[in-house]
Amino acid sequence: MQEISLVTIIIIIANVLMSYKGFNDHSFFHSYSFKIGPIHQGERLRVLTSAFLHVNPTHLFVNMLTLYFFANSVIAFLGVSGFIGVYVGSLLLGNLLSLYFHKDDPQYTAVGASGAVVGVLYASILLRPDMMLGLFFFIPLPAYVFGIGYLLYSIWAMKRGQDNIGHDAHFGGAMGGFFITIILSPWVLREHFLMVVLLTIPIVLLFVLKKLGKL
Repeated sequence: MQEISLVTIIIIIANVLMSYKGFNDHSFFHSYSFKIGPIHQGERLRVLTSAFLHVNPTHLFVNMLTLYFFANSVIAFLGVSGFIGVYVGSLLLGNLLSLYFHKDDPQYTAVGASGAVVGVLYASILLRPDMMLGLFFFIPLPAYVFGIGYLLYSIWAMKRGQDNIGHDAHFGGAMGGFFITIILSPWVLREHFLMVVLLTIPIVLLFVLKKLGKL
């Protein structure tokens, strides 16, 4: 079992405490969740606070477990401050992309740290593209293949729109991890140029489809 850094422990504790408060207090949950209507009315803090709430313990566990597995890789390359930058930046970009996609739906609501956690995952993929990830936990795939496939799947799921998962926030979080990591560690452009180009293609595709009204 790998060691866990202090900053990761603090983030996990913050998520656990706020999520469990939300599980038992519906008023608290609805006051701090991501809701388009209240955000348009000026409650912008929801963009941040919603990422520390979760729908249920399973939702919380999956996000925190993923964070546990990939946080150390990012900290090893970017340091604690870089890791915090990736986490917070991905959190915000994920929710801002969700706000962009759902700006005309005042009833839209969402919660979860998924955007931030996916951002940490994608930062780890950029920094360590040679690592293997498990599709469905047991099918081994190179990290960069998983990363490209997940973004394409997210676009398909957003287009299909038949589940209650915030794929746009996940995609925005991945973009956050991708761009912030390149800014903080520009050497990845030199060392992993082809992978950077391949990961950029789904991002460009998303906005082309949005511009064409296909999403």
